[in-house]
Amino acid sequence: MTPIVMQSSCPDLKLVNQGKVRDIYDVGEYLLIVTSDRISAFDVIMNEGIPQKGYVLTEISKFWFEKMTDIIPNHIVSTNVDDFPPETHKYREQLEGRSMLVKKAQPLPVECIVRGYISGSGWKDYQKTGAICGIPLPEGLKESDKLPEVIFTPSTKAELGEHDENIPFSKVEELCGAELAAKVRDVTIAIYERARDIANEKGIIIADTKFEFGMLDGELIWIDEALTPDSSRFWPKDQYQPGGQQPSFDKQFLRDYLETLDWGKTAPAPDLPQEIVEKTGQKYMEALTRLTQPTTLNTAPSGCCGGDCGCS
Repeated sequence: MTPIVMQSSCPDLKLVNQGKVRDIYDVGEYLLIVTSDRISAFDVIMNEGIPQKGYVLTEISKFWFEKMTDIIPNHIVSTNVDDFPPETHKYREQLEGRSMLVKKAQPLPVECIVRGYISGSGWKDYQKTGAICGIPLPEGLKESDKLPEVIFTPSTKAELGEHDENIPFSKVEELCGAELAAKVRDVTIAIYERARDIANEKGIIIADTKFEFGMLDGELIWIDEALTPDSSRFWPKDQYQPGGQQPSFDKQFLRDYLETLDWGKTAPAPDLPQEIVEKTGQKYMEALTRLTQPTTLNTAPSGCCGGDCGCS
């Protein structure tokens, strides 16, 4: 197993941004995105890294970006270090398997969230108002129910340490213009619907996910990450039971643990037990394994007890 990388160290490169998970360097014509093993919950970065998380996020993003090129272009130039600028090669050990050379785009000022099922903040919103982001929903829905139709529920892009806030579509139109807002909504839903169908064949329900888009030479492109366990809710299809929270292959497992603590969901983060760190890593890796396997998964993975061990 590769060492946990909490942050990259490339002193000869120009670091332009360090987010919750990714370190971004300016390497001239392009940007270099290095995906660390950091993990955040409730917008707070944990003290511990998750084994192989940066590798998993990079591989899953590559998988999905390649599946959607006919819907929308993306920002990837290469994920092969040999293709990166020469000044990056001395950092090969840090970059291998967890980095992308990408095009420079101007990010849109919204998070593009799409929901096929009702969970998380959407469920809380529905309980209070009967709607999500101002979109009215039928009465009587249960937590984790499949929605009658896929909905676009955008949010603000908060600064590090702040919380995103759900916004109505009219706010997206105000921020981006009506024509671009409509295109972003339609593309978001199109990507989700294709991904949902692909994942369903692999035994995964994608309950919801969020995307980021940017503008490059007047064209809308898909940037950041693509349908990863950091940005999506992945549920095992064979264990799906609406009416409560679901088992998952994403960081909901970590959130659920943190909910049991007497912690105010603000920095500093509590220390995580090694068991929670390891199980979170196992869930991320299983998401990658299921998605990229060539055939439909109908049974538990080799070595799994079938559901009682926490690995599913």
